[in-house]
Amino acid sequence: MEKTRCGWAAGLELAIRYHDEEWGVPRYDDPGQFEFLTLEAAQAGLSWNTILKKREGYRRGFAGFDPEQVSKFTERDVERLLRDASIVRNRKKIESAVANARLFLDIAARYGSFCKWFWGFTEGKPVQNAWKNKQEVPVTSPLSDTIAGEMKKLGFKFMGSTIVYAHMQATGMVNDHLVTCFRHKQVRALLGG
Repeated sequence: MEKTRCGWAAGLELAIRYHDEEWGVPRYDDPGQFEFLTLEAAQAGLSWNTILKKREGYRRGFAGFDPEQVSKFTERDVERLLRDASIVRNRKKIESAVANARLFLDIAARYGSFCKWFWGFTEGKPVQNAWKNKQEVPVTSPLSDTIAGEMKKLGFKFMGSTIVYAHMQATGMVNDHLVTCFRHKQVRALLGG
């Protein structure tokens, strides 16, 4: 019997696997947070499927999503990435990933980890939503507005409320699996809920 999934995860095998294994699972590790911040910013104006198809290219091009290494990228690295067809070749997005890596490390140094800062907005606990249909799922929230505002003040680029909310969904700060989706209860159970 076919499992019932969130509607966006239909069709592409990569999207199904991502939905079934990663999306909505809380990430309390800085490398995972940096990976998704980089990918979510790259996605601005594009489909998530486009980014999933290029994820391995990003992993190679952005030093395995190591913020320490990415923070040291130079103009030469930016030019190299602009020639790399395995990623989205957008100068502003590439440059913002490098600048964001530096800001990411600043936050980690100040708070002990980026995760401590990020998850501090919910006291470390994911928000458990109970959406019945995809029309109910928001693209922003008051919480994403707050986090995006803080990130903007710190200098982050390509981190508006919509991108931050997508990041919150991806890294499990919110459980936005529809209640009809087989993953809703599984993700909730991961959190003892």
